Amino acid sequence: MSEVVIALREIAKRYGAVQALDGVSLELRAGEVHCVAGENGAGKSTLIKILTGAIHRDGGDYEVAGRPVGDLTPAAARDAGVGVVYQELSLLPDLSVGENLLMGRLPARRWITRPAELRRRAAAMLERVGLGSLDPGTPVRETSLAVRQLVEIAKVLGERPRVIIFDEPTTALSADETGSLLAQIRRLRDEGHAIMYVSHHLEEMFEIGDRITVLRDGRLVTSAPVGEFDHDRLITSMVGRKIESLYPHTRRTIGAPRLTVRGLRPRGVGTPIDLQVRAGEIVGIAGLLGSGRTELLRALFGADPVAGGEIEVDGTRLPGGSPRRAVQAGLGLLTEDRKQLGLLLELSIRENASIASMDDISRFGLVDRRRERSLVEGLLGGLRLRSASWEQPVSALSGGNQQKVLLARWLATKAKVMMFDEPTKGVDIGAKAEIYQVIGDLAAEGLGVLVVSSYLPEVLGIADRVVVMRGGAVVGELAAEGATEEDVLTLASPSGRAAPGGPAQPAARRTS
Repeated sequence: MSEVVIALREIAKRYGAVQALDGVSLELRAGEVHCVAGENGAGKSTLIKILTGAIHRDGGDYEVAGRPVGDLTPAAARDAGVGVVYQELSLLPDLSVGENLLMGRLPARRWITRPAELRRRAAAMLERVGLGSLDPGTPVRETSLAVRQLVEIAKVLGERPRVIIFDEPTTALSADETGSLLAQIRRLRDEGHAIMYVSHHLEEMFEIGDRITVLRDGRLVTSAPVGEFDHDRLITSMVGRKIESLYPHTRRTIGAPRLTVRGLRPRGVGTPIDLQVRAGEIVGIAGLLGSGRTELLRALFGADPVAGGEIEVDGTRLPGGSPRRAVQAGLGLLTEDRKQLGLLLELSIRENASIASMDDISRFGLVDRRRERSLVEGLLGGLRLRSASWEQPVSALSGGNQQKVLLARWLATKAKVMMFDEPTKGVDIGAKAEIYQVIGDLAAEGLGVLVVSSYLPEVLGIADRVVVMRGGAVVGELAAEGATEEDVLTLASPSGRAAPGGPAQPAARRTS
């Protein structure tokens, strides 16, 4: 057994009436990747905050190298050797990579920064994470998300940590970028770092984990070497029940076209896009990061300008450039970034769910509260939203429940076509299964559904057809049934080929 760098014993933390952690114990060992799994609300974030000194524990012991420590501040936690790479990166986009790496430790003489020394030290830090070719003077905003993630790791390594915590590090990365990051984490483990890895992507835990600890409702469920788990046992431990099918197939019949796109050219894209989504059909949009998937949905919704083309909903042409007109025509869009582009975080669950339906629930310019409550209760109740009250701030909900609030908002508009951009980003496994079921139910009710996802098993698991994009253009279609991840990646990669045999035909029926 390797050295225990940090140990938590019987940790407890309460927020008002909510017991966030109740008697949780955890050991982080040198040269080991310790994965922590659990649904949103299981206590993972609270555990990270206690480890990093962001909050104080109510009870239990915190030991560093076998020595007890009291309540830590974030500075004391860093001094104790704890570093963390958060899901929400802390880099300042307007500063250079080098300035971000050495923020708070800029080399200076008589209060004047020494640029040559800054570049030298920053270049050495970048070399360690495989970014030796990146100019330290490059502004952060000009780098890709994957590069920023590695810069963040280099910044943490600059503090010489013994423990590195990764909090959902691959949420916005492509498959290739995720593979590169996981390889970097393996190297850090082999160098002797103790790694704590938190992710909703279970396959990543099996790929790099040495041990898995499962939390549920603030309590420790189990902790064991990764070899003692299989996929089903891990899911059952996390959610407390067996999920029979992560991607349920609902019985539905493919009908007439609901969304028809002819010659659409989003701004900056030279190749026109043709696309059709039928009633009862789920069409997946796949492609590498930067392939134009999100831009396509935004163009369809009128959020981004287009250089030409036609969009029809149920045979009626939709004027471009107006999200309001798109909503009135029956389009709904769940954006990838629900916090920045979807939710109004200061408002309540009720207000967020009803805000797109003001015309229907208002009389003489005033909101009819009874009609609003009836609308919200009918929609959110059917989506099995878990909350204490509809008046609770939406910011207090888990990622899965926030996604359900956004879904309720668009269902209230009586949408004919629903477009989902990364619908399960940052969502736990139990909520994922519920969202997949909702998507299938919407298609069964006759809606056309368009789903963009970077997670290929998700696209292949829920879609009838997969449309593959590259460089802003559609490069092929595949029938989801029988297609593999390799088939999609072959089309999506820069050296990919066109799909053989023309576009795939939609399946006549998906059955349970």
